Amino acid sequence: MKFAEYTYTRPQYEDIKTQMTDLTEKLAAAESAQTARQIVQDITTISNLIDTQMNLWSIRHSIDMTDDFYNEETKFWNEHSPLFSELSTNYYRVIVDSPYRKELADLLPETFFMLAENQLQTFSSEAIPLFQKENELVDQYNNLMATAKLDFRGQTYNLSQMIPFGESTDRDTRKEASEIVTSFYEKNEERFDGVYDQLVKVRHEIATTLGFKDYVEYGYKMMNRFDYNRDMVKVYRQEILKHVVPVVQKLRQRQAKRIQVPSLKHYDLTLEYLDGNATPKGSPEELVAGAQKMYQELSPETGEFFDFMIEGDLLDLVAKEGKDTGGYCTYIADYESPFIFANFNGTSGDIDVLTHEAGHAFQVYRSRWIQSPEVLWPTYESCEIHSMSMEFITWPWMENYFKEEVNKYKFSHLSSTLFFLPYGVLVDHFQHEVYEHPEMTPAERKATWKRLADLYLPDRDYSESDFLTRGGFWFRQGHIFASPFYYIDYTLAQVCALQFWKRTQVDQDEQAWQDYLHICDLGGTKTFLQIVEAANLQSPFKEGALEATIAAVTAYLDSVDDQTL
Repeated sequence: MKFAEYTYTRPQYEDIKTQMTDLTEKLAAAESAQTARQIVQDITTISNLIDTQMNLWSIRHSIDMTDDFYNEETKFWNEHSPLFSELSTNYYRVIVDSPYRKELADLLPETFFMLAENQLQTFSSEAIPLFQKENELVDQYNNLMATAKLDFRGQTYNLSQMIPFGESTDRDTRKEASEIVTSFYEKNEERFDGVYDQLVKVRHEIATTLGFKDYVEYGYKMMNRFDYNRDMVKVYRQEILKHVVPVVQKLRQRQAKRIQVPSLKHYDLTLEYLDGNATPKGSPEELVAGAQKMYQELSPETGEFFDFMIEGDLLDLVAKEGKDTGGYCTYIADYESPFIFANFNGTSGDIDVLTHEAGHAFQVYRSRWIQSPEVLWPTYESCEIHSMSMEFITWPWMENYFKEEVNKYKFSHLSSTLFFLPYGVLVDHFQHEVYEHPEMTPAERKATWKRLADLYLPDRDYSESDFLTRGGFWFRQGHIFASPFYYIDYTLAQVCALQFWKRTQVDQDEQAWQDYLHICDLGGTKTFLQIVEAANLQSPFKEGALEATIAAVTAYLDSVDDQTL
């Protein structure tokens, strides 16, 4: 089947409530493991149906946010997704106390019960109106971003389509493009501030309603951080400051010299070479065809997977008017199909999407043997190991995309991982501060961002923009609005992915691919640090792991004469 043939039908909440309530009551009264198993399978069927329809709505809504039908469906899901969560929570309350847990272990691994117990602590029927309000506010942010129309030199663009202008070799163009984008956020400053202020207050109320000290404490439970806590993250942030920020400053000095500017302004950061950044060669169709060939050559497993994606039209990649920003991968349970969403714009990011999101999609494709939908995916920081590592595992094929600019791409790609680590930690630190002090005013939040940005990103010179100087950059970081605390995960996974880079591209370790394949197969049946161990990687929290990883990357970058690229 093609994706267009997948049928969307709004689930009938009252019917599902009746079925789920009946099954949950029967599960509580089950007198044999066999009976309990059948009931769990029946509940799983219903869960997959709900998840399938929610994903079909979400995908089609994000592809065209001007579509009246799916805009109406958004209202349904904003209201009903917490109600469906209530039904699931009632099921979890029964299953965690089931006397048949051991007999159900092949169906429900231990991580399922860990997730279920966290859900019981982070969900309450009393908080449903708050969850509904949170959904509405996130949708307001998404619509504000997706419907942006920016007039630039006689044409109208959305935010994704403006990115290439920010990478122009002409400094005036970069500056003007940056000013146009920044002006969008500045003109809508009150709207962004208003939405986020309400989100912070709603989330704080959710946390206190459920008995947590603050939303930070709630967030760690919500994110299912089984292996680490906020104190470990605090130490990790200090390690980034110590080992990564100084390396980034040296890389920025090399960049300024390459593009021949006396000092880097904020609008210079995205240009890495005087004659332009590396760009993929070919149309979107040619890039996808190249990806199919690449995955066929990489391994039989990846070849089978990407053929499946192509045959099912399970990729929507090109930026267009009315389309939501960003990129993601999701999974449509009843069709056992991953789906990749992106916004191609002619930059190297197009290839990063084809490797990053494909890493997510490949993992979930390999994990389809898992019967419990709750653990089909691992937790977020583990998910990102698969995606970020795939970016590096596919390095041998980058010449097919970038031709004579392949060395430019590799230098930039590897440098960007180091550029990202302090930024990723900044986003996380900012959210800790915000949710530990929910009484902050919008101005105080911007001041907090500025203070932390000065610490983690001393390379950012915003002196020519009052709005950015005041600390307004974070408006464009959708995770802060829509997925609170989902960001440090990227940095933890990046440290792991860089180890895969070293093993595959430097050490030529033949075991590395098998280790990667193994953790894709594990899905969410293991915790983060268990997955790290299964992949034969060092934990990012282990003393010395960060230092050794950054040293290997720095040695490679130092060996490149970037002035010749």
